[in-house]
Amino acid sequence: MNGNGATFKVWAPNAHAVHVIGDFNDRVIDKNSLLIKDEKGYWTGYVEGVQNRHKYIYYVRGDGGSGRKRDPFARELEQPFPAECIVRTSDYPWHKSKYKTPKFQDFLIYQLHIGTFNIPNFPTTGGTFLDVAMKLPYLVDLGITAIQLLPIQEFHTMFSKGYNGVDYFSPEMGYAVQGEQLDNYLTEINALLALKGYDQVTKADLTGEMNQMKALVDLAHIYGIAVILDVVYNHAGGDWGYDEGMYFFDFQRGDNGKSLYFKNIGHAGGLVFDFSKPEVRDFLIQNGKFLLDEYRVDGLRYDQVSVIDSDGRPHGWQFCQDLMSTLRFHRPDSLHIAEYWQVNPWVVKSRSEGGAGFCSTLTDGLRRAIRTVISQASYPNESPLSMTDLGRAMWPEGFHHHWQYVQGPENHDIVYREREVRISKLGDYNNPRSWYGRSRARVGTGIGLVAPGIPMLFMGQEFLEDKQWADDFNNHGALLLHWKGVDTDKQMIDHLRFVRELIQLRWKYPALRGNGFQIIYSHDQDRVLAFQRWDAESGNVVVCVIHLSTYTKYNYRIGFPSKGVWKEVLNSDLYENWVNPSCHGNGGAVHTDNMPMHGYPCSTNLVLPANSIILFTT
Repeated sequence: MNGNGATFKVWAPNAHAVHVIGDFNDRVIDKNSLLIKDEKGYWTGYVEGVQNRHKYIYYVRGDGGSGRKRDPFARELEQPFPAECIVRTSDYPWHKSKYKTPKFQDFLIYQLHIGTFNIPNFPTTGGTFLDVAMKLPYLVDLGITAIQLLPIQEFHTMFSKGYNGVDYFSPEMGYAVQGEQLDNYLTEINALLALKGYDQVTKADLTGEMNQMKALVDLAHIYGIAVILDVVYNHAGGDWGYDEGMYFFDFQRGDNGKSLYFKNIGHAGGLVFDFSKPEVRDFLIQNGKFLLDEYRVDGLRYDQVSVIDSDGRPHGWQFCQDLMSTLRFHRPDSLHIAEYWQVNPWVVKSRSEGGAGFCSTLTDGLRRAIRTVISQASYPNESPLSMTDLGRAMWPEGFHHHWQYVQGPENHDIVYREREVRISKLGDYNNPRSWYGRSRARVGTGIGLVAPGIPMLFMGQEFLEDKQWADDFNNHGALLLHWKGVDTDKQMIDHLRFVRELIQLRWKYPALRGNGFQIIYSHDQDRVLAFQRWDAESGNVVVCVIHLSTYTKYNYRIGFPSKGVWKEVLNSDLYENWVNPSCHGNGGAVHTDNMPMHGYPCSTNLVLPANSIILFTT
């Protein structure tokens, strides 16, 4: 917008005519609403009288017919579908804080789904951006440094994990609070701001999904938490719904290859983007830049980059290189995570090396290894566990820095309804709240928090949630997070304490964020794995010992890096019915001697509690 109007521009190279109609011209389709086409296929026109929050839509004529089309660059949509676009200026009053995006090694990600993370108005409505904001004090107390939101781009269906987006610049309409309901949220948002000494916001400031999403990011930064958005650049759709979006935007006849933005290749119920077209590549790159700038987020997670590469050949890899070259130059501090299966370290190599240039990538080796040993341990015997394989999985081949991969035993795909179970149920399928389930869940989650890589928790994992999750809360309300248990369930409270205090150790000891890593010892029959992590700059070293037998081992000798006193700074057995009156451990410290073992100059005898993870540092 500029002056007393706005310029509209849209790509529709094969259209016969494109009109822009809205509040500013009574939606009259005539020569006055007709845009002018240039040689590159863009239709452009300046319209007087356009104001912020005016509604508009395009009317397109082509070989295959004519009809209304939403602007692919629309910043906001009205509710409900079929929707018109809303002209939006950047009018959210961002607060000035001293927040800085974490260094890559300081990311600890908490993955959540806006619609089901916190639903105070269930079953009337699902979760919203502002409902997530209400949980920021809880997340700060937990100790995580970033929330990763499942895709928030507009999707047509009522419920969704978010991977069927159809409008890429507009946040999901269902995640916004509407009408009088906003009054209550306004009070709570201002209370959160007041706690940190920041200026209040008005109801107008929070009106619309765009500003409510910004308020979430704004508050997250004020509370010291980064925000990562999950974006889907491999395909769009999955359910196109009303045919007013990008699908066949310029009304061409023929198969899906004539749909302008897409190839005639399906993926996840939608269509793969046509990366051979510069306009399509630019659309997606501009979307990434927009999200970093407009919403001030700290990074992006990219769904199925492997599909961009394989189904987008021969142009997909170059698109990734162009995308990363642009966004990482534009925001050097932002974190960009690729999902690529099978894991491919070339996605994090630089463009000059032939890589795609992402900062980090999801890995599944450690996740599978953790879930394997926890599952094996649940068998009613003391047979060998794959502890050696667990150790090998901690640092996948081809990666030079531990923050170049993201790992964790749970995520939105794995523990989605009718797929795999939560880590506590994996530890004891028939009774995940038994000592077996609880103690193994501590070990499984603990490994993810102390192993190399950027750790990622999935919502509820931190408080022993033993149910899978679902995006469709109307039909799967029983799978919603059991938030009441955080205040009333002793077992959940104890598990949350364990996770919270382990995370605190991660910030206290630089070794747990350092690049140094080495396996000390593994023994499948004894169900023991020991490794060390260190930080070269500070000199800090942490030794971690994992033990998954159902009985305590005494005088178990393990090699250590140096002689002296090593403090026992974590013993997961202490959190069993906190404070565990019968805790087995090492009395708070061990003394290593000069007896070499396992390739190390020193060693000591340890007490290894049953189903435990213990940490030592000097």
